[in-house]
Amino acid sequence: MLNREPQSEAIAASNYWQKTSLDAQKPMQRIDEIFGLDAFDMRTMRQRLPKSVFKSVEQVMGGGAKLSHSDAEVIATAMKDWAIERGVTHFTHWFQPMTGLTAEKHDSLTVPDGEGGLVYRLSGSSLIQGEPDASSFPSGGLRATFEARGYTAWDVTSPAFISRGSNYATLCIPSAFVSWNGEALDKKTPLLRSIDAISTQAMRILKIFQTDEGVNSVGSTLGAEQEYFLVDRNLYHARPDLVSCDRTLFGSMPPKHQQLDDHYFGSIPTRVLSFMAEVERELARLGIPVQTRHNEVAPGQYEIAPLFETTNLACDHQAMLMQTLKSVAGRFGFVAILHEKPFAGVNGSGKHNNWSLSTDTGVNLLDPQDEAHTNLQFMVFLCGVIRAVHKHSDLLRACISSATNDHRLGANEAPPAIISIFLGDMLTDLIEQIEKGATSRTLKGGHLDLGARTLPDIRRDSGDRNRTSPFAFIGNRFEFRAVGSTASVAWPNTVINTIVAESFDYLATEIEKATKKNSTPAQTEASIRKILTQVIKDHKAIVFNGDNYTEEWREEAEKRGLPHLKTTPDTIPALNNRVTASMFKKYKVLSNSELDSRAEIFATKYVTTIGIESRQMLSIARTLILPAAIEHQRRVANAVVSTESAGVDASGLRGSLEMIADGVHALEQKIDALDEVFSFTQLEPLEACYHIRDHVLNAMEELRAAADFLETRVDQNLWPLPSYSQLLTLR
Repeated sequence: MLNREPQSEAIAASNYWQKTSLDAQKPMQRIDEIFGLDAFDMRTMRQRLPKSVFKSVEQVMGGGAKLSHSDAEVIATAMKDWAIERGVTHFTHWFQPMTGLTAEKHDSLTVPDGEGGLVYRLSGSSLIQGEPDASSFPSGGLRATFEARGYTAWDVTSPAFISRGSNYATLCIPSAFVSWNGEALDKKTPLLRSIDAISTQAMRILKIFQTDEGVNSVGSTLGAEQEYFLVDRNLYHARPDLVSCDRTLFGSMPPKHQQLDDHYFGSIPTRVLSFMAEVERELARLGIPVQTRHNEVAPGQYEIAPLFETTNLACDHQAMLMQTLKSVAGRFGFVAILHEKPFAGVNGSGKHNNWSLSTDTGVNLLDPQDEAHTNLQFMVFLCGVIRAVHKHSDLLRACISSATNDHRLGANEAPPAIISIFLGDMLTDLIEQIEKGATSRTLKGGHLDLGARTLPDIRRDSGDRNRTSPFAFIGNRFEFRAVGSTASVAWPNTVINTIVAESFDYLATEIEKATKKNSTPAQTEASIRKILTQVIKDHKAIVFNGDNYTEEWREEAEKRGLPHLKTTPDTIPALNNRVTASMFKKYKVLSNSELDSRAEIFATKYVTTIGIESRQMLSIARTLILPAAIEHQRRVANAVVSTESAGVDASGLRGSLEMIADGVHALEQKIDALDEVFSFTQLEPLEACYHIRDHVLNAMEELRAAADFLETRVDQNLWPLPSYSQLLTLR
């Protein structure tokens, strides 16, 4: 019989929170007063470091020097003093291995003083370098179990920060993670290399246009929006599938979910809003700027959006944001679910990756400005991105592949698995002009008169937005909407930076070859326009401004030769083919072995994820759902016997009995069918991926369908799992 305790506890916890929260009102510090208090950022270093050392740090951050050991000692002392003032007892090199979100090994800041006491100590060498066990993390063959040595190296461009709990405070030092041979075992190292690559190639283009004066580097910038679900903690723990898989493996749709479109941007429940406010205060202390919070489309779904930062810093902050969502949720009786598709039939969660390019002097190179048709430099950068996405669309699709994101991509709520670019009316018109060889106009949006005297005229953008496009231009940046909500944004941005660097390299080389030293400005411009015309002709197939969800677009994409890689197994070959491997090697982002390791890890993770889901699905079906259905069948059978014994027609009950019996039989068959195809864990990772794609996923869907059919017919008091109605309704 169903244990109703979780549901009643959820209601009680909600009521208790609402009562006590009103009693807990207290004055709070202004957000600007607490911003960055737990971050050893540039502001703090300027205050605590000697001017000469701080200047050295600035040079290191600008890429012009490496940190000396003497400066490291001074910084370590200042960081230690700052940390112990804030109650810190331990420090850790905080890094991002190839699987999982983050990792850390804590060391004490205290050492014996030799006289029976303790003193605080943090050396420059400990600050710069750590040594975790490199054999304990999946490395895709880069490290064997017996090869344990690995190194972490402080990333100076990302501020150290304090991670807090109820009775601890730990100094976290953002770090790269490499093997004894220097091979990248993490997500940060290739990202930093890709930032160097795109800077080098973008600077060549600036030099061509003589706009490089005072510019030392070009970097990508990033704003990563995070979508997530909140579920009551008591109901969450009553769902074994949520606990082990972070998604529901079973569950029929409730009568009301998102079909009224009344949740998106709707009023935020008080309990949820209090949670959001607490998350934002925690992030503020860490120096992470947050701009937006709102309801998302599905009930129980929300979004938080940080401000733009340099890509490396934004990637670290994104990982910290995800951890903060998880840790704060428990204080409000929630569990934050970051899975891309925790509930079938309603919107999944993504992580919109807003990517742009900026000089270290603050100039956005993807800003077309008011007269884009006269901005030849912008046209070069734009065409470079178009060429990159078209030439490497398979790799771009592969970099956001996972077992979890496969549930979302291609559904009518998220970008499809076909990569394309949305440019909008203005830029589409611009590239059409480029293709013809001359540009003479920039489309304007004009203004909207709203018809009421009290309402202002609204400036209309030159083009609408397309929420169905995987890679959309939105004013001064590209929004890569296909990134999954559980993913680290480091790997997708490593790929974007690298493919764009390759395109910038191509364009810069072609322009340099086509222009002579004694060329007039008019001759140089003509040569550049001729090159851009050819680029548009060769790569305009990637541009599509229509509805990406339609079957017509899928047919059109096939005609254009755009790859449609539906599942993770379909994308894995793109990770280490000859074109991809040579590109990553050329720009020193990943060696062949480093790239091969990632392909192996992604395949293994896919297999492991589906393996866990399959095992959990079989367990729930056999031990919870099937017994509940059989018990319901027994009760209906007894009712039939009792009714007929009383001389009453029981044909209706018999019909119900037969339907339930058929449902139970179907469930048993689907359990056996999944069990039969489950034996894939002993296969090689890539072979197992294809077996899952061709056999296991379909068997899982059929088992779910059989169980969900029974959920709508079995007595609710017998059904062993909290329903979607309960899970998606927050009090």
